[in-house]
Amino acid sequence: MHRIRLYERSDYRGLVSELTEDCSCIHSRYYLNKIYSVHVLEGCWVLYKMPNYRGQQYLLRPGDYSYFHDWGTMDINTNPDYQQWMGLSDSISSCLLIPQHSGTYRMKIYERDNFRGQMSEVTDDCLSLQDRFQLNEIHSLNVLEGCWVLYEMPSYRGRQYLLQPGEYRRYLDWGAANAKAGSLRRVMDFY
Repeated sequence: MHRIRLYERSDYRGLVSELTEDCSCIHSRYYLNKIYSVHVLEGCWVLYKMPNYRGQQYLLRPGDYSYFHDWGTMDINTNPDYQQWMGLSDSISSCLLIPQHSGTYRMKIYERDNFRGQMSEVTDDCLSLQDRFQLNEIHSLNVLEGCWVLYEMPSYRGRQYLLQPGEYRRYLDWGAANAKAGSLRRVMDFY
């Protein structure tokens, strides 16, 4: 079972909606105009700024998350707490359950779009793409096994992008505004 509760107020009060599955448009389905606090009861989720799983992503594991100045990304190495959130906006419009995976993890990353240029295969977490592969940009990638999180900066910091199995021919395909890439982590660390 996977459950997440979305609240219209920052103190976990007001109108609340509990979800157990993906939702492509929270506002039209649950009539929440703004979401100021979230309680992840079970499973790991990705919240998106825009409908249809687009825009800035916020990856959350079980815990409580409250609006503090603005929404932002969370460092999954620390306890979930509003002070780990770095601001962008209070707008959350869709959410997606991150599937749990119990096999191997494998992905190919490329220095150019359409799977061109230098290719490197990744099978475990990478704290610094620059140190390990001499890359600070990834222009395309192919996730062969498991789900991954791509971070804009080294040490699992900055904007986060969920990468599910499949081909990503350019950075726009995973929702990024540019090819900047600093670190990679397997989603198994969220569970």
